Parts: sequence; C-alpha cells; structure tokens
Amino acid sequence: MESMPYTTVHPARGTTRLVTLVLHGGREVGPGATSAWQLAVLRMVPFAWAIRNAGARRGVAVWRVRYRVRGWNGPAASPVGDVERVLEQVRLAHGDDVPVVMVGHSMGGRTALRAAGHPSVRGVAALAPWLPKGEPVEQLRGRRVLLAHGTDDRMTSPRATHLYADRVREVTRDVRVVDVPGEKHAMLRNPGYWHDLSADFVLSFLPGSSSGRSFNP
Repeated sequence: MESMPYTTVHPARGTTRLVTLVLHGGREVGPGATSAWQLAVLRMVPFAWAIRNAGARRGVAVWRVRYRVRGWNGPAASPVGDVERVLEQVRLAHGDDVPVVMVGHSMGGRTALRAAGHPSVRGVAALAPWLPKGEPVEQLRGRRVLLAHGTDDRMTSPRATHLYADRVREVTRDVRVVDVPGEKHAMLRNPGYWHDLSADFVLSFLPGSSSGRSFNP
C-alpha cells in the first residue's frame, strides 16, 4: 500500500467552514525523505499557527502537509501528487461544500498553484514561489490568487512571479501581486507581515465574510 504524506491537523472550533493547507518548500531534486526538523518544514509552522489563531473560532481548520520526499524531481512533480492525496482526504472528511485555500512557500507555492485545479480549491497564496518558465495556469481558472515576493529574493525570482501573474490573468481576473520591499527568500525580515498577509487572505474566503481584517499590505 502506498504511503501517504504526513499531515498535522489543527481542527476548527465547532463546525468546519473552511480548510487551509499549509505547504512547505523543498529542493529541485531530492528523493530523500522529509523530516519534521528540516528548515523548510519548520518555516511554515508559524504560518499554520497564525492562521489557526486567527480563524479557528470562525470555523477554519488548518492542515499542515509534509511531503514524502524533499524534491520536485522533474516530471514526477513529487509534492503535487502528495497534495492531491491530501485534498481528497479533506474532501472525504468534510464533504464537497467546504472550500479549501492553500498557502505555500517556494516549492510549496509552485505545488499549491499546480494542485489548484482540484474542485475543492477556491484560492492559493504563493509566497516567494518557485515558478520556472512555462508553468501551466489553466488549472487556476476561477480561483483567487495571491502572489507575494520579497524584492531582495535571490533564491527564487520576483520577476518570474510577475510574468507568471500576467499569464494567470488570462484565466482569472482575481490575481494580486504583493512586492515586499527588502525581503529575502526566508521571509525573516518581517515575519509577522507574512503571517498576517496569509491569515488575512485565508479569512477572506469564509462564507459570508468580508474578512473583518485588513487585506491591504
């Protein structure tokens, strides 16, 4: 039986109205297993906490995903299959009517954008995403997309993010790009800003909600 990716679930308090998947980064090539103590994995723990703290009382459940292997691994797109399996787990747990929003960093941003064609997904926040030339966009049709990138990032390309956004606008009008001045790839210059940006984006998807929080950077 094929193994499943590991998930840490922070349940909503009361009825689950929205599920957020939090996705970590990785490597271009890496067949080795992930662990809970790898920096890319740990980096997203505060994001999960921030979203949980902001949304649990309002029905937001947070599923933090750890892929089975560390790398994208070319055509295998290893983390995409893992996330698609988790999306099916969410659907089985909560039904077809509970929307899903994904928040991913670096390779996790690329993964979230690739997996956004799942019918439960309503939106994606990709933070400092790794977006090689030629990434598909059709799967984002009808989704809401937030792309945020530090202007001093040297690991992934802010310019590539803007070029990708131009292509995404061909399939959905609801695309927002946020440039974070002076920020690098690790999002450590002002981590609270990134946490709040992600939580605000997630809360804006609550049914009947205008978020009640500022979604302006």
